[in-house]
Amino acid sequence: MRIFNTLTGQKEEFVPYGDPVKMYVCGITPYSEAHVGHAMSAIVFDTIRRYLEFRGYRVRYIQNFTDIDDKIIDRARRLGVPALDLAERYIGEFYVDMAALNVKPATAYVRATSEIDEIIRLIETLIQKEMAYVIDGDVYFRVTRDPDYGKLSHRSLDELEAGARVEVDPRKETPMDFALWKSAKPGEPSWPSPWGPGRPGWHIECSAIVLDQLGPQIDIHGGGADLIFPHHENEIAQSEAATGRVPFVKYWIHNGLLQLGGEKMSKSLGNLVTIREALSQFSADGLRAFVLTSHYRRPLTYTDEGVAAAERGVARLRAVVTPRPSGPGANEPAFLAEAREQATQRFIAAMDDDFNTPAALSELYDLAREINRAREDGVPLEGIASAQQTILTLAGVLGLTLAEPRPSVEARPFIDLLVSVRQELRAAKQYALADRIRDDLERLGVVVEDRPGGTTWRMAR
Repeated sequence: MRIFNTLTGQKEEFVPYGDPVKMYVCGITPYSEAHVGHAMSAIVFDTIRRYLEFRGYRVRYIQNFTDIDDKIIDRARRLGVPALDLAERYIGEFYVDMAALNVKPATAYVRATSEIDEIIRLIETLIQKEMAYVIDGDVYFRVTRDPDYGKLSHRSLDELEAGARVEVDPRKETPMDFALWKSAKPGEPSWPSPWGPGRPGWHIECSAIVLDQLGPQIDIHGGGADLIFPHHENEIAQSEAATGRVPFVKYWIHNGLLQLGGEKMSKSLGNLVTIREALSQFSADGLRAFVLTSHYRRPLTYTDEGVAAAERGVARLRAVVTPRPSGPGANEPAFLAEAREQATQRFIAAMDDDFNTPAALSELYDLAREINRAREDGVPLEGIASAQQTILTLAGVLGLTLAEPRPSVEARPFIDLLVSVRQELRAAKQYALADRIRDDLERLGVVVEDRPGGTTWRMAR
C-alpha cells in the first residue's frame, strides 16, 4: 500500500509504527449546521479507515471538536445563548448527520474544552523550552525558534510571512508568532491558568489531544487541504518543539476542497449546502459515491447533476444485488467466477495506490455488468450469489450499503451515543437540546421511547 504524504510530496509505502494504526482527523467547529464540504472530508477519511480495517489493520481513530472558538462565541452572542450550549447543539446535529451518511463513529470524539489541563501542561512545556512567551496573559509560540517551520507547506518562513494573513498584534515578537493561550475577555467562557483566566488558541488543542489520546507519534493525520497552513504547520511546530523534535506524524493526508460555484464551500462565505439539505434530495449512498468518483486529493465541484449521476450508478449496483444472497452460491459460471476474482484483485490494487476510489468503484460497475450478463444468460440466483456478495463486501469497504435509502443498521453506535447524550441533557434539565436530538432521530426513522425503566430506541417500521 502506498500513500501520498503531503510532508514529502510523494507516495510512500505504508508502514505504520505499530498496532493499532493511530489516526487523527481534524473535526468541526460546531457553530452552525455541517455542510457537504464537511461530508466530503468525513467520507474520505471514513473510507480510508474502512480500507485499512479491510486490509487487516486495527485503527484507533480520534477526531476533535473545536467547541470554544471566536466563531462560536460571536454566534452565541448574537443568538443570546451560552457558547458551550451552542456548541453542544451542533455537535449533536453532527452525530446525526454522520449516522445518516453511514460514517463509522470515531474511536473517540474529544472536545477542546475537555483537554484544558493537557493544553496548559503543553504550553508550560513550551514556555520552559523558551519556545513560547507570555504577554499580558496571552501566550505566543516563537516561530523563528523552529528551524523546520514551513516543512509541511514546503515554503520558507519569509515566503509564508509574505503571503499569510497574520493576526496583527504589536506586542508579538514577530508577526508570524501564533497564539497558544488567549486571555479572557468580558463575557467570554474562560478557564484558570498560570497566566490568568483565558482559553486555548485554535492550534494547540489538536496537539494536546493527539499527545493525550495517541502519544507523541502517530501514523496518519488527516484534514482538508485548507488546513495545511497555518493549522497543521503550527501543529507540527508546537508538537515537535514540546517532544524534543520527535517526528509528530508519519503520513499527512489532505483531501481536496469541495467547491460550489467555483469557490471553496464554507460557512464564512455563505455558499454552502448543508448535509441535511443534500440528504433531503439524495441518498447517503448517492452522496458517498459522488465524493468517491473523484480522487480524494482533487478539488470537487458540487452540483445536483453530479450527485444525481452518482445516485443512478448506485441504483444500478443496488439492482444487481437484489434480491440479496442468503448464503454461498453454487453452480457459478466460469466467466462470472473469473470476473469476481479479477474485480477483487483490481479493487485492492486501486485502493493500495493512494486510495484510488474512482478506479475501485469502476470495478464494482464492471462486475455488475457481468452479473447482468449472467442473468440474461439464464443463470439462476444461486449462480450469481457469490458475485453479488463480492459487490456487497467491496461496496461496504467504501461505506456503501446498497440498501433502499433509510437509516443504516450500522448507525447503531451513533444512535446509542445520541440517546446517551440526550439522557445527560435531560438530567441537566436542558430539555430544548434533548428534544432537538429526539426530533432529529425521528427524522432518520429512529423512535425514542422514554419509559420508567430507562430510554430505549427502535427503527420505525
